[in-house]
Amino acid sequence: MAILAKLSHSLTSIIKKTNLYYVAATIVLCCTFYVIGLWPQGGDVTSRQLSSTASILPTLPCNPSIKNTNPNSGSSISIDFTAHHTADDLVPLSSSARVNHYPSCNPELSEYTPCEDSKRSLKFDRNMLAYRERHCPEKNELLKCRIPAPFGYKPPFRWPQSRDSVWYANVPHKHLTVEKAGQNWVRFKGDRFTFPGGGTMFPRGADAYIDDIGKLIKLKDGSIRTAIDTGCGVASWGAYLLSRDILPISFAPKDTHEAQVQFALERGVPALIGILATNRLPYPARAFDMAHCSRCLIPWGKYDGLYLIEVDRILRPGGYWILSGPPVNWQSHWRGWNRTADDLKAEQDQIENVARSLCWKKVTQRGDLAIWQKPTNHVHCKINRKVFRKPPFCQEQDPDKAWYTKIDACLSPLPEVSSVKDVAGGPLANWPERLTAVPPRIASSSIEGVTAEGFSEDTELWKKRVAHYKALDSQLAERGRYRNILDMNAWLGGFAAALVDDPVWVMNIVPTEAEVNTLGVIFERGLIGTYQSWCEAMSTYPRTYDFIHADSLFTLYQDRCEMEDILLEMDRVLRPQGSAIFRDDVDVLVNVKSILDGLQWESRMVDHEGGPHVREKLLIATKLYWTAPAPDQDKQ
Repeated sequence: MAILAKLSHSLTSIIKKTNLYYVAATIVLCCTFYVIGLWPQGGDVTSRQLSSTASILPTLPCNPSIKNTNPNSGSSISIDFTAHHTADDLVPLSSSARVNHYPSCNPELSEYTPCEDSKRSLKFDRNMLAYRERHCPEKNELLKCRIPAPFGYKPPFRWPQSRDSVWYANVPHKHLTVEKAGQNWVRFKGDRFTFPGGGTMFPRGADAYIDDIGKLIKLKDGSIRTAIDTGCGVASWGAYLLSRDILPISFAPKDTHEAQVQFALERGVPALIGILATNRLPYPARAFDMAHCSRCLIPWGKYDGLYLIEVDRILRPGGYWILSGPPVNWQSHWRGWNRTADDLKAEQDQIENVARSLCWKKVTQRGDLAIWQKPTNHVHCKINRKVFRKPPFCQEQDPDKAWYTKIDACLSPLPEVSSVKDVAGGPLANWPERLTAVPPRIASSSIEGVTAEGFSEDTELWKKRVAHYKALDSQLAERGRYRNILDMNAWLGGFAAALVDDPVWVMNIVPTEAEVNTLGVIFERGLIGTYQSWCEAMSTYPRTYDFIHADSLFTLYQDRCEMEDILLEMDRVLRPQGSAIFRDDVDVLVNVKSILDGLQWESRMVDHEGGPHVREKLLIATKLYWTAPAPDQDKQ
């Protein structure tokens, strides 16, 4: 036994010594190979070699913040966990490798409107003027170039001076100064157009004309805030409503009255290219407090009153329709209108019959003005369907759906009420309380996922965000620098609401691809907007807007259409020296920035107002000034 114990002890000692030899040998080999590995580099690692290696890779500046706060102690360490790499430090992509440079389009395309192209429109049906509606180019027809401003283009006059003056170089068309010379629409002198405020039916000027309307209905108590002008001319009616805190949308087709909507936009008045033809107007039901037609040449009595049915859809309960011009007061004007008295009387009778069938009340007819009012609910209207069988009430139809939606010859029913005195859908507060009051659509839980509390939080959130924007973009903060603003994905209109005290107007877009239709809420706040799919061009002229806001737009359109085409459309509708703010995921904005570089915009990425740890970033961009070459230079 003693011999076995001694043998076991000897073996253990040998194994331990062997293990130590292996460990020592391993260390020697590792050191040897390390030295051999360094030998080709000169056998020594120098600071020069480390710096040259580092220069191969992109680096960010770093200021180490680990420091000894107590010089007498080696153990007291303060560690700073704040971010030291922000959006400003992002390394730009190699421009030569990534940027696709977009050339200038032909100068002849300086007023190109893709979906209202006069040549393309000739392919479509002329019945009911359908050929003047939106007809957009196919994907293979889309232009991949930048629309130039005309030679000599200047930044527009600032509001309110822009209401009365427009540079000739910006809209070089004198046609209306001749055609409408006797009606005081527009005059030309020197290097500019001036707008006396006249119109076909208001020779004393739009201001006096609106005063006449104000004697018949209340325009000053805030109950009328949103208005639509059909067949607007140069939008003088809308221009003079703005001083009364009434926000209009003016529309007219792109037709023989060349550039009328373009004049409106240059004047700083909200306007769109549009026409009442076969499709619904791109607005939700119950949107406007007042609709207006001054000799707008729309055949209101024809097609079983189809166009008045559409006006009824977009008027809010209790809203007004104002008509001046033929056939109103035909007894005094029929000779000057070059029509027979019988013809004009028949037209007025048609309009009166359609209005009664819609349950409208004729408020008054005085001089050249006639005014009707839509009922506040349909309690009595449902009863009188026994008398007026046409138009019937629409069945199982979404009255807010209005993007390439055909006008139906049926009456859009108002929401149910419990009493004949109730306002269908809920009453609206007067302006300016209307802006922040909970909209009836939200109060009634008609908007999925939006509560009264969520609405109020959204309003406050956008006040903070817009304050942050103004700190980043000094031009947005400068009063009067911008006038026409586009919000490409408006949600509840919070961005526009936060700018309400600035001398601007905002066209709020609710994309047709959005999961929730919130445009009705925007109108119930006393703001304006329209539907739009950003896979297509907007119904407006080049250089419409001074500033564009795009919140999560490219995330919404991911895998729907090309980012490049959306940005080319933004380039088309933004003025030279105009700006844009993009809010989106950082990876999305990196791609946006690379395309903007190709469009020759200046841009910089900055952190979200919540700090650098938020993936969502902001991209601040400016379109540089450039124009088409001078005509003689172009020929050379």
